[in-house]
Amino acid sequence: MLRNFYFGCILFNMQDSTIINTSKVGQRLERMAENDQVSYLMFNNNRIELVAKITIGRASDNNIVIDNKLASRHHALIQKIKDVFFLKDENSTNGTFLNGHRIPSDKYVRLNPGDKITIGNANLILS
Repeated sequence: MLRNFYFGCILFNMQDSTIINTSKVGQRLERMAENDQVSYLMFNNNRIELVAKITIGRASDNNIVIDNKLASRHHALIQKIKDVFFLKDENSTNGTFLNGHRIPSDKYVRLNPGDKITIGNANLILS
């Protein structure tokens, strides 16, 4: 949606452009979103607050670093869309598992409280 804003004699064009209204994936994820909310991850007995985007992997530039050879350098990500979190495998070598099931690398999977994410031999629990 294009919006025009007038300030004195100056016209500003502002476009509302988000993943929700610009892509089919975003629109599908919007429809999947429900009210059950996840607020943090438990990893190595540490509570990690969830933010809009969390990267997970072996490389030091990730938000959550997993020191394990079974984890890829940039293994997976958790993405917040509206008030719902989704997990996506970033084409990792050994896969990302949600509740014991390998998730496809090209799909976002909705996360729920109590879900267990397994990367290599590391487990992350959503609460």
